[in-house]
Amino acid sequence: MTDPEPIALPALDGWALILGASSGFGAAVSVTLARAGMDVIGVHLDRRATMPQVDRIVSEVGALGRQAWFFNVNAANPEQRSEVINTVRSRLSERSGEKIRIVFHSLAFGTLKPLTAGDPQQEISQKQMDMTLDVMAHSLVYWVQDLLHADLLSQHARIYAMTSTGSTQVWQGYGAVSAAKSALESHIRQLALELGPRGITANAICAGVTDTPAMQKIPNAEQMKEVAIRKNPFHRLTRPEDVANALVALAQPCTYWLNGNVLHVDGGEAHSG
Repeated sequence: MTDPEPIALPALDGWALILGASSGFGAAVSVTLARAGMDVIGVHLDRRATMPQVDRIVSEVGALGRQAWFFNVNAANPEQRSEVINTVRSRLSERSGEKIRIVFHSLAFGTLKPLTAGDPQQEISQKQMDMTLDVMAHSLVYWVQDLLHADLLSQHARIYAMTSTGSTQVWQGYGAVSAAKSALESHIRQLALELGPRGITANAICAGVTDTPAMQKIPNAEQMKEVAIRKNPFHRLTRPEDVANALVALAQPCTYWLNGNVLHVDGGEAHSG
């Protein structure tokens, strides 16, 4: 099935904070939101070898006439999170108190080991389990807390977090990440409840199988991709740009009543046999 012709994106404005901005979904969302008219604050953790990718994203955002403030830090580190927020607050205070309208959580760093193994050295440790859930789930809560304390979230801000079908399905080596995705969806529901009175919404986005750097690390990734292509009504994998384009639509002011959901952006893959 052929893809539709490219269409103009509806307009957005304000600032977007992208957690995990240097690759995969985070990179695509950064550039696409800039195309729609938003300035981008990107948080990422990259070594020298992958910094050219970060430089490319920053250049693309800038070429679109938007601001790109990127921070190469560990998003799960409390001190580094505080430093980013303090810097952003200082810079935005110089711009007539502008605030963040979209928070997008796409941190994909966890341990892919079985929960049990004949050799204890091959099974996941408590430290690895705690790290996986902290980075891929709990960090969302801590960022939202600090953003609220710093008064950086705008009225009617939108919070989005990337989940996966792994929150309800199982496959080899995915146990800790599956637990993290389940926790992440739970955090989204709780944030939706608590922030609703402020006019702030929170939703999880569940993409179809997507060929990202994080995907390549999952055991039997090629088999997963083959099954997804067969199942998907479009008979192709989901692309990061598919999710980014959907996010622009989801962030329009008229979607204010979407709250606390897991929204599937997968071409119908999750419900196809």
